[in-house]
Amino acid sequence: MNRKNNIYIASGIFLAIICFFMVASDVLAAKKRIVFGGGPAGGTFQVVANAIQVYKPVKEAEGFTVKAQTSAGSIENLRKTDAGKHQMSVVYSGDVWTARNGKMKNDPKKYTNVLAVASLYGAPAHLVVRADSGIKTVKDLAGKRVGVGNAGSGAFGVCELFFTHLGVWDKITRNAMGYNDAAAAFGNNQLDAFWLFVGYPAGAVIMAAQTNDIALVNLGMEAENSGFLKQYPYFGKLTIPAGTYKGVDYDSPSFQDSALWVANADVPDEVVYTLLKLIYSDAGLKHMVEQKKTFKVMNLKSGPSNIVTPFHPGAERFWKEKGVL
Repeated sequence: MNRKNNIYIASGIFLAIICFFMVASDVLAAKKRIVFGGGPAGGTFQVVANAIQVYKPVKEAEGFTVKAQTSAGSIENLRKTDAGKHQMSVVYSGDVWTARNGKMKNDPKKYTNVLAVASLYGAPAHLVVRADSGIKTVKDLAGKRVGVGNAGSGAFGVCELFFTHLGVWDKITRNAMGYNDAAAAFGNNQLDAFWLFVGYPAGAVIMAAQTNDIALVNLGMEAENSGFLKQYPYFGKLTIPAGTYKGVDYDSPSFQDSALWVANADVPDEVVYTLLKLIYSDAGLKHMVEQKKTFKVMNLKSGPSNIVTPFHPGAERFWKEKGVL
């Protein structure tokens, strides 16, 4: 074979490679990018987003790709989903309800572009202290250094709401930080307590229990006795079972909100329907539990339950087909 033929062959191969990448680029460009808002490191919100992103049938789905994105948490996710900066995200049910009805603190806007897809799991409040701290109630935190969650997160919002209700919010030294950062600061004796609003078992609490003997404050009793649950009826009772965390060998009553999978109103119905079909299959639910045991409560019956705000049309179609809506 002469040199001229070699040049022709090499040129042909080069053009073929260029064409391949052009076609591949067009295919990727044609796929709709679904940005899925998660949460801070150490929180369950981010595990949800990551789990959906990496699930093989989702990665192979036609017409869209899912990209998990970290965030401060529920409130940021709500605002970005409403604005279309996130196509989907995880938001607390209480935040969706208050925002839709224009009842957010210092924010009368009605966020109507955030629509429900599914109820994922219950997220209970945790208040972690050292076992020998003498802190038995929220009011015992007066004068203490407390991690209250990331600013802009649902955890921060509920902490402010609950502590204000109990008259403690302005009596503590507040440290706004993510769960893992709070656990590290707690371990370094820079915090006396830290607050989480997250599905259990929470990685940050497990981390804290590795370096300290910890205790959980009985938040359920204070929420009940103070009238908090009556004033904010979208919160429900929940008990964190004994043995969930090292050294906490007793049931810890608390209160919870439901973490909702939500979508912007402009996300195509077929995308929402397809994602639900993949995640709420037997294999999809098994995959979710493999990512975090919190998700063992996810099932077809609970998916559309306890949702008091409108569903996305794609979700409504799915749940009605399953006979549970």
